[in-house]
Order: sequence, then structure tokens, then C-alpha cells
Amino acid sequence: MTWLADTRTSYDTVASSYAEFVADALSSQPHMKAALTLFAAEVDGPAVDVGCGPGQFTAYLDSLGVDASGIDLSPAMIEIARRNHPGPRFEVGSMTDLPLPDASMAGVLAFWSLIHVPDDDVPVALAHFRRVLRPGGLLVIGYHVGAGTRLKTEGYGGHPMRVHVHLRQPWWLARRVRKAGFTIEAEWALNPEKEVSQAILFARASA
Repeated sequence: MTWLADTRTSYDTVASSYAEFVADALSSQPHMKAALTLFAAEVDGPAVDVGCGPGQFTAYLDSLGVDASGIDLSPAMIEIARRNHPGPRFEVGSMTDLPLPDASMAGVLAFWSLIHVPDDDVPVALAHFRRVLRPGGLLVIGYHVGAGTRLKTEGYGGHPMRVHVHLRQPWWLARRVRKAGFTIEAEWALNPEKEVSQAILFARASA
């Protein structure tokens, strides 16, 4: 798929600059940190950070005692994650073909990684999340709230990129999460006063 190749190449290109950009994400965004802390408290077993990037969220979960691993499309991101965070396991992979056994995970974290997935492929990713989760397993998704799609051609550090950023309404994502076999427990609005706000959705895999 063209969007997969574009996303991989783009994040390989900006990997080092992106890692610097998000290095203080948790210290500067306490509500995001709280969501991860809640995720860690609620997950009873192994968890995977899908679209882990340079691994800062995976490492935080690991520091809280979670058996956490990370998967990302970009080999350059995985190289940085392994170098900076030697504790958790990191592997290259795609959320549309998740390389994990059925019912092997107690938690799936997808923090701002679905934003580059086209609308038609979101159900594919959600189906893989459900497949790898045990019944009752926790899914947490962070995403941009809004409408429409924009093409990002320049990224972190001024490097060239070619990725589409998809903004979505909570009802749109919730409908697809339910259809994939989840029960929604909560949704947090982040920075609702901004032009492009964010949200975090919490859902459980149905029996």
C-alpha cells in the first residue's frame, strides 16, 4: 500500500528529529501521562505499544512494571527505541498486519498512530487489535479530533515527509471501535480549546 511505504519512508527520514521533539512529551503533558499510568494499572499481562516511534511511551509503561513491547513501521524508529530504551522489546511491524498471536495481549496502546491510517483501513487495524487482545483486554487510542485530512510534506527538523494526517470526530472512531468488538469505557478530551484538539479513548475487548 502506498500510504504504508510513504509513512515508513517519512518516519525513517525524521526519526532522530522526531525523537528529540517528543522527548519531554510526558513531563509537558500530565493528562497524557495520567492516561498511560491508568493503562498500566488496568493491564494484567503483556501489553504492546503499536506505532511506538522512538519508544518513550513503551519505556514509561515498562518503568511502571508492565510487560511492555513496542512495534513500529519505521526501522529507524525501532533502532532509536532499542538504543535509548534497552529494557522493553521493540520490533518492526505494521498495525494492518500485526505480527502477534491471537489473544496474546492484555493491553494494546495506539497513541497517535492511527492518524496516518486511511479511513478504509482503520477497521483492518482495529480488527488486529481485537484479534491479539484477550477478552477483557484494554485498548487505549490517542488521536487528533476534527474533520478532514491534510498532507504533511515537511516534518520535524524541516525534513521532507509525505504522510496524510487524518482528523476524526469521536463518534466516528467510537462507531468503528464498537463494530470491531469493543465496549467503550471512557473518552478524555485534551486541549479542547485548541483548533485541533486531541482525545484518548478507553475500550475493552468484548467476550
